[in-house]
Amino acid sequence: MSSIFSSRLWSRCTAAATRTFVQKRHLQIQQLAPSFSATAVIDKKFSTIKLQDYKGKYLVLFFYPLDFTFVCPTEIIEFSDRVKEFKELDCEVIGASIDSHFSHLAWIETPREKGGLGEMNIPLLADITGKISKDYDCMSDEGFTVRATYIIDSKGKVRHISLTDTSVGRSVDEVLRLVEAFQYTDHYGEVCPAGWKEGGKTVILFNFKLFYFKRQSLLKLMFSVENLNFVTFSLNQTFVIMKTIHAIF
Repeated sequence: MSSIFSSRLWSRCTAAATRTFVQKRHLQIQQLAPSFSATAVIDKKFSTIKLQDYKGKYLVLFFYPLDFTFVCPTEIIEFSDRVKEFKELDCEVIGASIDSHFSHLAWIETPREKGGLGEMNIPLLADITGKISKDYDCMSDEGFTVRATYIIDSKGKVRHISLTDTSVGRSVDEVLRLVEAFQYTDHYGEVCPAGWKEGGKTVILFNFKLFYFKRQSLLKLMFSVENLNFVTFSLNQTFVIMKTIHAIF
């Protein structure tokens, strides 16, 4: 009974936090990620980690509301259990909340079957002062963070920002897909359409001005300017047109 009551109370609190979340934001895509330095729990030990430690790598930094809650452990555990998939992309993952490193450690040392996190493969950052959360524009008026996800590239630039209502957990699959997509665009200079996954088709950017003039040349070859009748083509002319079409598309 008390568990149901706690769950309902938490739902009301987090819903209120989402409603009163400050909409005025300062952090933007393609800006350098705000630097940070704070204590984290890594392998059940306290260590100071900095954003600078991850220079040259991709980084997924995700904030969650509070320790010992309900939706949060499902996300943290999945990120932790699947961190190898991110590391294969040379991408690290950090979880963060306003709780202390002592609270993080206590939660980690609590078995999963009892509502704890158990063994963790990712650092849990302690943002006790809330400065990091405020720098990343994800602090609610209630004093804890909304569910926020940031993808920071190897140059330290923010490539993705998402804020989620506290009542619904994130998709680790989607975060992984986004990292793969951003890295693909970095490497090949192409853009990825909706729902792109590794091995899927991409869009090659080209000069639209050049496309326009090539198209005009093709139309002049295909139609007579005087009477708009088809021109009789030789095999050589047909070959030229096919090459032009291939160059355009």
